[in-house]
Amino acid sequence: MAELLETAQEVSKMTIAHEIVVNRDFKLQEVSFSPNSLESRVKETLHKAFWDNLKEQLSASPPVYTHMIQLLQEIKETILSLLLPWHSRLQGQIEEALDMELITQEAEHGALDIPSLTMYILGTMAMLCAPVRDEEVQRLQVILFPFCPLIHPREIFRVLDLMKMDMVNFTIQSLRPHLQDHSVEYEQKKFQELLAKLPNSLDHTTEWLHKAAAEVSASSLSSPSHPEVCGSPAPLSLGAVSSSSSIPSPMSVLNQGYMNLLRWEPSLEKYPETLLMDQARLQEVQLQVNQLTIIAAVLLVTSSVCGSALLSSPGFVDRLKRVTKALLEGLPHTRFREALLDISNHVHQEVSESLLQLGYPAFTSDKSASLKGQIRSIAEDDNAVRSVIEQRIHSFLSLHLSPSAQNSCSLSKGLAPIQEELLEVGHRFGSMIHHNRQVYGPYYLAILKKVVLPGGTSFLHPWGCRMRGRDMGLKLILAACAFIAMFLMNKWA
Repeated sequence: MAELLETAQEVSKMTIAHEIVVNRDFKLQEVSFSPNSLESRVKETLHKAFWDNLKEQLSASPPVYTHMIQLLQEIKETILSLLLPWHSRLQGQIEEALDMELITQEAEHGALDIPSLTMYILGTMAMLCAPVRDEEVQRLQVILFPFCPLIHPREIFRVLDLMKMDMVNFTIQSLRPHLQDHSVEYEQKKFQELLAKLPNSLDHTTEWLHKAAAEVSASSLSSPSHPEVCGSPAPLSLGAVSSSSSIPSPMSVLNQGYMNLLRWEPSLEKYPETLLMDQARLQEVQLQVNQLTIIAAVLLVTSSVCGSALLSSPGFVDRLKRVTKALLEGLPHTRFREALLDISNHVHQEVSESLLQLGYPAFTSDKSASLKGQIRSIAEDDNAVRSVIEQRIHSFLSLHLSPSAQNSCSLSKGLAPIQEELLEVGHRFGSMIHHNRQVYGPYYLAILKKVVLPGGTSFLHPWGCRMRGRDMGLKLILAACAFIAMFLMNKWA
């Protein structure tokens, strides 16, 4: 159990570090439950019981300060945790003002001055809080403590929780530039530590690359030449490849594996261990690709039925795109069939209105049925239009596997209406893959040498670079990630 907990903590640290690097918007936010949820009811019941017990203790004659002293100790520890290393003088002042031994003695003799302690705590919070919390602290300061003796501890803890979250987000923001400089080395180091504890941690990754190698081999047999995507990415430009045309290059196998992520079936396949931290982001890209495929296919079918005259009218394509996108928003690909029923009706309505505005004759019933039928048939997996559009989109995204080639990537026919969205998706996809390849390249190389090359023949490669001397940077990252992980564990607990 101890090893399991330690491993879980290491995974948490690595996940936090990875999230900070790849997600520029990453920050911690307060967890809020819906009022009627079980979590909210349990939390409210426990809090009410605690504060009722505290009220009974303070209302007793003489007052019992057992719980109050414990709360003051927790408040003191929380405030001290918010101090920065150079706040040594302030730390001494807080230690002196909140001397728990003295406070305990005062409580035992009935001389504990709770209002004065509260005002000191609030003054210290006002000095340490971020500007965004000034209003919260000021609101606490104007509450008349003699008339509300119990609201302050509860509200103080609430605001202190917000201040702790501000401190963690400040740490994340400060850490990001340093982590970006050391992210590859750090993630490699942590993953190697996990691999030493869990030797079978690359089984699903091996299966993933085996499948990609089989697909590339089958493709090479049907095609005498199989050029690789838009140049070779710098981290993967392998210097030697087998001279046999039947043996695919490791580069093509890995690229095929990355592209397979856009067709992933979670219910049928296990995600590669090396991509688990990006699984949610990659599945979001996969959903966007599926939606863009449907949008482009709908526009292509509409243009073929309606002709160029209608499609060239101002704003027509944008309206069709906006309607189709709205009806697909948030839907998984399993519900595209029912969505296309609504899309076909809305597109037909938009076409009819545009024909009327432009003075063209209305569609006949046969032509209307043809337009709706062709749009609805896009839901079929073997639909020719959908297959062509999907192939073109995937070909475009495959070019983003190479950072050096992204600027020269051009759109195929039929993709112009979704150019802006496709470029954004391509950039996100390429950035994730580039970082993943840098971190896990050595592990992919070791697997591919067994999968692709007979007998594990060695070849030149740039993946096997050693960890460089950045110990101070890594120590900083380790300490900061440990702090954030500890905060999260305490918060969740």
